[in-house]
Amino acid sequence: MSLSMIRAEAWAPHPSAAPVNDRPANEPTDGQYESATNGTLSCCGGWQFLFADVIPGHRYRISFNAVGTDLEEPTDALVGHVYWGEIATDCYAPGTATVWDYVTGEPDASAGGSGGQTVRFSSDLVAPADVSTATVRCTLRWTARGEVTWSVPVLEDLGAYTSRPSIRVAVASGSEAEGGEPRSSVADNLDRYASLAERACGDHGAQLVALPEICLQWKLPTHAYENAVDVPGAETERFSRIAQQHNAVIVVGLHERVGDAVYNSAVVIDDDGEISGTYRKVHLASTEAISGIMPGDGFPVMKTVVGQVGCTICMDSSAAESARMVGLNGADFLVLPIMGDHRASLWTPGSPRLDEDRWLCIQRTRALDNQLSMVVARNMGRGSCIIDRSGEVKAYNDGSQDLVVGDIEQDDGYRKWNGGCFRQVNWRQRRPHLYGAYASSAPEALRRLREVPTA
Repeated sequence: MSLSMIRAEAWAPHPSAAPVNDRPANEPTDGQYESATNGTLSCCGGWQFLFADVIPGHRYRISFNAVGTDLEEPTDALVGHVYWGEIATDCYAPGTATVWDYVTGEPDASAGGSGGQTVRFSSDLVAPADVSTATVRCTLRWTARGEVTWSVPVLEDLGAYTSRPSIRVAVASGSEAEGGEPRSSVADNLDRYASLAERACGDHGAQLVALPEICLQWKLPTHAYENAVDVPGAETERFSRIAQQHNAVIVVGLHERVGDAVYNSAVVIDDDGEISGTYRKVHLASTEAISGIMPGDGFPVMKTVVGQVGCTICMDSSAAESARMVGLNGADFLVLPIMGDHRASLWTPGSPRLDEDRWLCIQRTRALDNQLSMVVARNMGRGSCIIDRSGEVKAYNDGSQDLVVGDIEQDDGYRKWNGGCFRQVNWRQRRPHLYGAYASSAPEALRRLREVPTA
């Protein structure tokens, strides 16, 4: 069922910013509202549409189209919001009393017309408590040229929203005391970590279990060429049986053999025992990069029963692009099998020593910046942790424990102080057309490395 529109109104944050608006002759039935720039770069405004009969706790699909003409960056110039309740036509900062959301817009060149400048806006959102109306706002901004035609938004009631249960996460890394012990074989490691995974699921009810970096080859004296394993293979099958028995997702770090190549990999096994996907470490550590091990070439995110799971491995964490790509690819969880982080150790030559304050600062920042939960599995135990997307540490291994367990809320309800959703703002504020250097193979930083001595 679609909600009824009460009225359409022109809006602008200031009279000097107001675009030139035109409403249809037979409004609101033909559903085409126009906004044209006023010829200044301060142009900002458009139309807002008020809807009645909103039911708190119901999920609504909000959708509309915008067809732009002569806009340099349509996804920059066109933006959609929904304010849960009524809002004045000159209000752009409603304070703390109003809950609001972005309506996500994506370009659709296939729609044709206007040089392919069609942007389709659509989001599924839950109405908050104590509201009975919703205002959908369509805005043209940041351009001194061009115009846009808006369709009347449609608010489709999808029924009452059923809240989702929390996800119990475990990091089964072993204790610090055991971390330095030599291991005799892959089979020895397999027994050790399979036992930890079994305990995490059977004793603690874990639904997502993370194991450390190359845990099946950890502390073996031989080269990775000699002990890499096939995926799938006998080793992953052991974890598949545990996952299937306990309806859990298990992420296993290992050296993977693919033909004549060896990778440092993280294998994601879903609750049915099937492998959902394999991540191969993209940024190899300095010595690892000349060991003959091959780097991976992407940041896949795997669909699992607990949500979208992406991975990075150890040195990947030092490249901000790694976690950002996992976040951009839609992950709910970033599982990080890791031995250590050079930023969280001595900044002079010598035996590494974990600086736990720096370590947690790094992991919490990754969670906050990419609005996902970090699940960090360190081989030495100490530093293994579970952090939600607000940066809260839900579990931490001080080195004395074999495994730690924490609960991650799927429906966490995190919102900014001014009523906006953290996750939406995090991604909607981006302006990718300005980030050329981020993906450049020859950024200014590399030029400086050639010119500035390190000592």
